[in-house]
Amino acid sequence: MRGNRVQAVWQGQVIAESDDTVVVEGNHYFPRGCLREDVLRPSATHTVCPWKGTASYYHLELGEARTEDAVWFYPDPSAAAESVRERVAFWKDVEVRVLPAEQSA
Repeated sequence: MRGNRVQAVWQGQVIAESDDTVVVEGNHYFPRGCLREDVLRPSATHTVCPWKGTASYYHLELGEARTEDAVWFYPDPSAAAESVRERVAFWKDVEVRVLPAEQSA
């Protein structure tokens, strides 16, 4: 979705922002490099998608706030899901916002 600015907002703070997201199954996958490192905590959780492969997760943590497994990514996606390699997606209490064109300039 190159062109529109997209933000991931958690606890009232922007934790990722990009004009280069890939939308798969309704989820925006952000480039890994645009995600704030200071809010990430490792997770041992893994899930398997039949066509994308094995997903790994991060918890989000900032001060007293914590959301378990709110960020997922595919470290070694299947060939069919190569577009999500080195990208992350969000769920739970992370709000993904597509900014109006006048705000993305």
